[in-house]
Amino acid sequence: MNKRKESSRIIAILIWALTNIVFALGFCICTEKINLISDLQSILIIWIFSSLFSVPILILLFFILPLINRWNLSFWNKYYSLIAFCFLCTISYGLLFSNLLFDQSQDSLQNFINSTLALFSPSLLAIALINKKINKYFLTTKIDRFMEHNQFQDADNYGSTKNSETVLNVSSANVSIQTKGIPSNKTLMKGLITAGLILVMLIPTTFVRELVKERETRQDEVVNEVANGWSGEQTVTGPFIFIPYQVTSQDTSKKNIVITKHLFLLPENLNVDGSIVPEIRLRSIYKVLLYHSDINTSGNFKISLPKDVDINSLQLSQAKICYGISDFKGIEEKLSVNFNGTKYDFTPGFPTTIYETKSSKTKDVDANNNVVNSTKQVESIGLSAIIELKKEDLSKPINFDMHLKIKGSVGLHFLPLSGNSNFNIKSNWADPKFDGNSLPNFREVNKDGFQAKWSFNSVNFPFGTVLNDFNLDKQELAFGINMIQPTDQYSKTMRSIKYAILFIGLTFALFFIIELTQQKPMHPVQYALIGMALVIFFTLLLSISEFLSFFWAYLIASFSTISLITLYAKGHFKSFKSASIFGSLLSCLYTFIYILIQLEDAALLVGSIGLFIILAMVMFGSRKINWYGENLMG
Repeated sequence: MNKRKESSRIIAILIWALTNIVFALGFCICTEKINLISDLQSILIIWIFSSLFSVPILILLFFILPLINRWNLSFWNKYYSLIAFCFLCTISYGLLFSNLLFDQSQDSLQNFINSTLALFSPSLLAIALINKKINKYFLTTKIDRFMEHNQFQDADNYGSTKNSETVLNVSSANVSIQTKGIPSNKTLMKGLITAGLILVMLIPTTFVRELVKERETRQDEVVNEVANGWSGEQTVTGPFIFIPYQVTSQDTSKKNIVITKHLFLLPENLNVDGSIVPEIRLRSIYKVLLYHSDINTSGNFKISLPKDVDINSLQLSQAKICYGISDFKGIEEKLSVNFNGTKYDFTPGFPTTIYETKSSKTKDVDANNNVVNSTKQVESIGLSAIIELKKEDLSKPINFDMHLKIKGSVGLHFLPLSGNSNFNIKSNWADPKFDGNSLPNFREVNKDGFQAKWSFNSVNFPFGTVLNDFNLDKQELAFGINMIQPTDQYSKTMRSIKYAILFIGLTFALFFIIELTQQKPMHPVQYALIGMALVIFFTLLLSISEFLSFFWAYLIASFSTISLITLYAKGHFKSFKSASIFGSLLSCLYTFIYILIQLEDAALLVGSIGLFIILAMVMFGSRKINWYGENLMG
């Protein structure tokens, strides 16, 4: 009995220690803290902390192992009870430390699932590593109890020491008969090791995920670098008229003072016709989409002064016509306006009293790249020209027209600041994205390009054509077009990595079932090699998609991976038929995943149905497997 107690304590300590060692190694790998000798100290510190926090589990194991052993259960049920106990412990610790192990900004349920898997996988691997000791503990105890029972019973029947030796021999023979019925646990152990390897092989996919983010960030840097030298996203405002005027009021001492105020006059009618000509620039391996644009603007002003504004108080000599533009580098030609029959040249800068701004978001991050502050920076933008305006001009429509040649990148947007306006934009780019406050009233998109029209009238906005304050939130009114690339290889590659559990899990499951049916077991190292081939598929997909379209990249990467694994299976199972079946099933799997990547709205429905069919096929194919076969795994 003391030996049993000592053995249970040794097993409990081994499970506890190995689990913490595996967890420390996995934690450092996932957080990219492994750097050979320099990070051995980090691993040791994490192991010490995890060991201290898991001392309650060690204490529970001291009591649970003997308790499970005393239960009148079969060998397998005892084994399952030990695994179930470890799983319950990881669930409880997963609830406590989910927000500590993972990003708090993510969904709490997802953090709980991830932390539970991260804690349960090391314990599962620890059980697999000391599998022989656990087997010996459970089986030896059963044999000892059987022998004790027969010793006492036979000693009472024969009543002599001499006959006891004979009875012990008989009892040993009975024990061998009884224990012969206890099934081999090799299949279970192989299944547990395979499941652990599936979880372990998901770790390299996190590095591939970070690599995708790094390459995407690099692409954004290249785009911004080219855009800074070319021109950024353009937002066009106007034109509108600025007129200061004076009013007399009294201060606190009832003295008359003159105050200067301002009027902002918007066009009564505005017509904008524009064309966008895209241009693709190559920078290293990246393609940057730029554009040239010709914009013709025409319309008229119908000035109706408010009742509280006297026409004689207007300072018409300081009147200006203004035009907003977000990036001056994009102006390709000298900009002029034909206003009331006279041509005026624009110069940079709005009147200082106009708070026309360009917003740009900035984020402050801490040492762990967590956003700690988010602010907006503003800067003055726009063009203006002093115009000749007379009192008699205010009583009649004032026509204007102008031509703007502008270049930019990413998008072109407009602010419809007028009573009635019409915008007509066309281009030979076949992949536009219409966004902003308003979508087009009419649009036509085909392989030759697109054409879009917007129409607004005076009742669409909560302001008229005469304003005393121009500091309204004009960005909320902006609309326009974003010029997007037809394919985004990085987002599709990232979606592929999200299905890594299907790639790895189903491939391992196929190998596991085939080796059971053909009784040709594979070593865990062979599973690891296959898993690495599946992980390298994602790096192939990422690298090739930077040079070819995503379809061809996926086709080449999947064909290479399937061919490699199929030939490996052929070499192991020595059967062309098995390798062909395996290759066909892998081809169906990769085709299915590609369809899911292309779908958006129906991805969940198609994915659920597909997984149900795959599960049904696996259940059907494994229905004749003798899972408790003693010599099945060799």
